[in-house]
Amino acid sequence: MLSGVTDDGSTQSGSLIDEIVREGARRMNAHDIVQEPDEHARFAAYLDQLQQVAKADEVDLISHVLSDPDQTMAQSAVLRHLDRRAADLHLDPAYAKWSKAMAQAVIGHSFLTRRLHEWSLFRAITLTLSWRPDDLLAASDWLQLKAAVESSTAAIEILAEDGRTKRIRNTATVSLKRQSQR
Repeated sequence: MLSGVTDDGSTQSGSLIDEIVREGARRMNAHDIVQEPDEHARFAAYLDQLQQVAKADEVDLISHVLSDPDQTMAQSAVLRHLDRRAADLHLDPAYAKWSKAMAQAVIGHSFLTRRLHEWSLFRAITLTLSWRPDDLLAASDWLQLKAAVESSTAAIEILAEDGRTKRIRNTATVSLKRQSQR
């Protein structure tokens, strides 16, 4: 039990904070200590494995991760991997082969399939390959924001005018102003 507090903020056995900590530790039992949930540990392990996977084993590892019963966690881990790899590869000719393999690996997972499609659209815009403005306008806020910051003038102009949200339109407008100042 906590002791009385003196005028200087201490107790008979020391400082009040020390007393509170000791009392809390005394009352706590092993069942009160929260363990890291299994899905958090698996998520961290998957991220680590995906970071280190050899190219030849990437599809198999993604399939393994996506077989996890916690689909939200599994898809989140794969999404982080896809975003990291696509960011590294989207300007490289190797992207086409990689994205085709990844598309096969994520069949049946619509969000992951859409993200791969959007990376391919971003790649086309960035490399001034063939792309359709309607595809950009139908894309997610994630892609529109990314394109509003990092893509071609044509895409940024479209987003400044017709981007889905005010934030996207404002970001694109700022990007256009920066480009004109160069």
